[in-house]
Amino acid sequence: MVEATNDQIKKAIVTLAIEQTLLEFGPPALEKVSDKLFEYYHCYIPDCYKKPEYLNRVLKEIFGNSHTVIVQSIKKRLEEQASQDPIQNFLAKLSE
Repeated sequence: MVEATNDQIKKAIVTLAIEQTLLEFGPPALEKVSDKLFEYYHCYIPDCYKKPEYLNRVLKEIFGNSHTVIVQSIKKRLEEQASQDPIQNFLAKLSE
């Protein structure tokens, strides 16, 4: 039986928070962000767990100053896990 590591679980939680937040803004928002991530970095939303600066740049480009609303929504979804170092680091880099 294969078990998920702690890091894989955190990555899944972060990915879900990002995707749910973007879907709140509409499926086109998720699609646009996903397309830009791949275009610029050849990565996908789950890769943003390790590289939140990628997501930050793409959100700023697509949404301008409104990107802060999205970042705040992601933070709120991750509130309960925010004390864990990897997620805390993710949120800090995403907010830069």
